[in-house]
Amino acid sequence: MLGPTMKVVAESLRVALVGCSASMEIEHNNVKRRVPSGRSVRLIRDDVLHIPFLGDSVCAYLAIEGGFAIPPVLGSTSTYVPGGVGGFKGRRLQQGDLVPLTLNDVERRAESVMRRPLPLGMDDLIRVILGPQVDYFTEGAVETFLSSEYTVSFQSDRMGFRLEGPTLTHSKGYNIVSDGAVTGSIQVPGSGQPIVLMVDNPTTGGYPKIATVISSDISTLGRRAPGRKVRFVAVTIDEAHVACKQQEKNFDELSHFDSVFD
Repeated sequence: MLGPTMKVVAESLRVALVGCSASMEIEHNNVKRRVPSGRSVRLIRDDVLHIPFLGDSVCAYLAIEGGFAIPPVLGSTSTYVPGGVGGFKGRRLQQGDLVPLTLNDVERRAESVMRRPLPLGMDDLIRVILGPQVDYFTEGAVETFLSSEYTVSFQSDRMGFRLEGPTLTHSKGYNIVSDGAVTGSIQVPGSGQPIVLMVDNPTTGGYPKIATVISSDISTLGRRAPGRKVRFVAVTIDEAHVACKQQEKNFDELSHFDSVFD
């Protein structure tokens, strides 16, 4: 998975790459240097920013000081590609796009460095709450789901991660009256292969859902590239609440930075 190459046309800007183990490659006057993830850096006009191979993670975030000068939709400047709304013209960025920034120039100051790297959790068990249609599956299917290893399929995207592994057997058929679905819902269609709905998920679905990934583990799963392995473990709602609070605490700790002069 490769990141983009962008040229600075503002007077200056400040960026930071987070959520992966990769580095940014900065080219200034034909001289290249690398800036690791988890650290901010000030760039000036005509600098070229390239994000090469992302490392272990399938995704990352490029934070830009001040943000983008883009009208928000429902309070967000993110893009929902399937619906063609939000972000920059409601679509993926294309070669030649000029993305407007809120700040055309940023001050010189010490740069921020994360005190410790973000744990990617590539081998962590993904925690789920069984249901809401666990009764549509045989007891053996539930046992198989929780004891088996699955692989993220190459037919995966932000709408859903298709998983390849042992087949899950239905006990009442694989069609239900469409009902609510959320990010993390694990649908199982007639193929018996689970599909985890991700951040661009639909709001309803007509396949029974064997389990739901807890909110604090969505990002852990979302970082896994096609070919990566996934294993699940069932937890209670109370345990999911504890995990959510712990994640908030961890993020709060990560938001405290050290300062360095570039």
